[in-house]
Amino acid sequence: MPIATPEVYNEMLDRAKAGKFAYPAINVTSSQTLNAALRGFAEAESDGIVQISTGGAEFLGGQYSKDMVTGAVALAEYAHVLAEKYPVNIALHTDHCPKDKLDGYVRPLLAVSEERVKAGRNPLFQSHMWDGSAETLADNLEIARELLARTSAARIILEVEITPTGGEEDGVSHEINDKLYTTVDDAIRTAEALGLGDKGRYLLAASFGNVHGVYKPGNVVLRPELLKELNEGVAAKFGRPADSKPFDFVFHGGSGSTEEEIRTALENGVVKMNIDTDTQYAFTRPVVDHMFKNYDGVLKVDGEVGSKKAYDPRTWGKLAEASMAQRVVEACGHLRSAGTKIK
Repeated sequence: MPIATPEVYNEMLDRAKAGKFAYPAINVTSSQTLNAALRGFAEAESDGIVQISTGGAEFLGGQYSKDMVTGAVALAEYAHVLAEKYPVNIALHTDHCPKDKLDGYVRPLLAVSEERVKAGRNPLFQSHMWDGSAETLADNLEIARELLARTSAARIILEVEITPTGGEEDGVSHEINDKLYTTVDDAIRTAEALGLGDKGRYLLAASFGNVHGVYKPGNVVLRPELLKELNEGVAAKFGRPADSKPFDFVFHGGSGSTEEEIRTALENGVVKMNIDTDTQYAFTRPVVDHMFKNYDGVLKVDGEVGSKKAYDPRTWGKLAEASMAQRVVEACGHLRSAGTKIK
């Protein structure tokens, strides 16, 4: 199937919310990791989301110029061609973009999609993320309002992060402390500024103790039940039924979460869960294993010639793709999206 149209992406999110499942959002940094993500979704019979962070886009742009926009556009165009060979719907998303990178990443990419839409085509990306978690909530929401107007006009969904996620992601870092929990007041202020769909659709990355990366047990205290409090608080404020779940939530810092924590998050309105750390490890682990087992083959040791079959990137690349794809399949199972693809 081709990359999801705006209509299909909205249908995907609506189905996830109604069915209490979520789509894995897999960070990719190369054609290999893109293939692994697409393969995993196809094998799980799940639609899904592929995303590119600012650091991933810079890497994709090549180390000569490190151009984030070029890198993101190039892989997105490649994905549009490649995805047609897979029997699932895939949405393209840009991950974490802080304030100092908006003019070098999200805004230029928005301009690309705006031109495409003006020409009668679909946007290049289906959603973009604005990470204003390092700003005051007032400043964060002011920028979010400006971006939401543009994304809505371009038939794109905006993702906003209103309060900090702990750990570090592409240079944006926050301490692990009590500030990692969004309050009902934060959620109400967000709804007042961005509406509840009337000003354009957005995904909300609220904080319930989330931390990027993987930490030992005890370092992170997740409270996914907090999402229910946020939904109910906003529903009461705006005169909606208590069980209406006005927000489409995103689960950040999900690597290493327990299945029980994931289930609770799904019950409370999470429709997208970011997965990067676990898939990075799944991709790299078999490469390391191959290198250790074929040391004399991948290196020309003591004047020998090595083994071309051992150091051919396709040899270890296939192992990496298969391992990462399997981790995506596993994620689809945990998030209950396996077998739910739109026919």
